[in-house]
Amino acid sequence: MNAREREPTVFVVDDDAAVCDALGMVLRAAGMRVEIFRSAAAFLKRLRPERPGCLVLDIRMPGISGLELQDELHKRRIHLPIVFLTGHGDVSIAVHALKKGALDFIEKPHDDERLILAVAHALRADAERRQASRAQAAAPTDLADRLASLSRRERQVLDRVLAGLPTREISAQLCISVKTVEFHRARIREKLGVASLAQLFGLFIPSERRA
Repeated sequence: MNAREREPTVFVVDDDAAVCDALGMVLRAAGMRVEIFRSAAAFLKRLRPERPGCLVLDIRMPGISGLELQDELHKRRIHLPIVFLTGHGDVSIAVHALKKGALDFIEKPHDDERLILAVAHALRADAERRQASRAQAAAPTDLADRLASLSRRERQVLDRVLAGLPTREISAQLCISVKTVEFHRARIREKLGVASLAQLFGLFIPSERRA
């Protein structure tokens, strides 16, 4: 992505040109980057999942409706937060969309302040989700680095702890004293950044399964 595409963007999808113009003007005046699409098909054609942002989406449109676009994004595992635009008679449909994961809905004609707050919340939600996803992706590497800091003996102790062996049995297997095992366990917790056995299992076991 180029620098422009890395900027959080509000993707407005509505078949009404007047609505698109009004939304674009309000959101740009609030300092947001906006791209407008007159149909769900046009949006899907240009969609790049890695681009950050949110979707302001009309529920009723010819061709692919807003709800159908929401379903299509779910199928593609694309998690752009959605703020739906609804007519007065569509509120029950919008509530259904919320249950399927939409973040909010705005009734037409929209209130500018309500719209800006909803879109700002959606952009923040997308940023937080992407940050959490990056942290999760980096976690195995971080854990590998911490495991690499263990000594050979500490790794031997760790393997037996994770196998469920009590301290005395580990002591017997490795021919070291109970106090030495306890010392190594303390060092393992310190190096891996955990405070309890439960945290140790929570940190290590899922990573092993992924491997």
